[in-house]
Amino acid sequence: MHERIRLIDLHIVRLQLFAAASASLLAAMIAAAGVAGEVRIEKDVAYLGAYRAEKADLSLPAVMEPGKKVPGVVIIHGGGWTGGDKAAARELNIATTLVEHGYVCMSINYQLAKPGMPTFPANIQEAKRAVRWLRKHADRLQLDAAHIGAIGGSAGGHLTALLAVSGPECGLDPVEDAEYSCRIQAAVPLYPHCASTWQGGTPLQTYDHLPMFVKPHAEAPELWDSASPIKNLSRDDPPMLLLHGTADKTTPLAQSTSLLEAARAAGVPCELIVIEGAAHAFHLQPEQRDLRPEVIEFFDRHLKPRERGR
Repeated sequence: MHERIRLIDLHIVRLQLFAAASASLLAAMIAAAGVAGEVRIEKDVAYLGAYRAEKADLSLPAVMEPGKKVPGVVIIHGGGWTGGDKAAARELNIATTLVEHGYVCMSINYQLAKPGMPTFPANIQEAKRAVRWLRKHADRLQLDAAHIGAIGGSAGGHLTALLAVSGPECGLDPVEDAEYSCRIQAAVPLYPHCASTWQGGTPLQTYDHLPMFVKPHAEAPELWDSASPIKNLSRDDPPMLLLHGTADKTTPLAQSTSLLEAARAAGVPCELIVIEGAAHAFHLQPEQRDLRPEVIEFFDRHLKPRERGR
């Protein structure tokens, strides 16, 4: 009898060891597949073509309900149009937050300006190509191609806002995959540069040169205006939610308040959340307050109409 008990105990121990080993193996397999918690990551997607060094990272729900389609969001990194990366801490924070709330995210790298190598309008055209890429691959991603948004900070905030307001009439659409729309349905620019020195006769910035432009503002005001979200607003543009801190020394709060006023004057739905004491480059969880509920509510309102009974 005692021998049988010992054998049973031995079998239990073996089963426990097997279960532990299986769990470790499963964890390793998940990690190797790029799954972290509820987020599955596909690294370095060649959304601009195999020949381009600039890639994108896809963040998706680890498990997708069969037949269900979810909205998408393009994430555009900041860095003064000269630096930054798709996998920086802020971009990962945004992607994880959105995927956990039922979104497919695409964080992109795009052409960065260097001395003597300006990048406008190529940078905004690549953001538009990302939107088209999502629509082109909507079936594989279980994406609701009719509901795509964008979010980005600083220079990425500028490109996010410009992506929202620049329809085909602005002449900035890329030639690639023209059968797919590059219009978005909602935008969240964080502390965006407006890329325009003047608005209504009031100076927004003291600089007259940005590295993405081939010429300074004084020599090419029309070029600068074509990159300004303020100058390209029209009534049919999608809603925007602006986030900006009062302690921002890099992009003054006036950039967002001016964009807010111009958007409302044009009849474009626009909201601004001002974060008291927040400096530049915060993500969705700055120390002053958690911005995730407002951002999720905004995107849900405009990108999940069926779930909201609309």
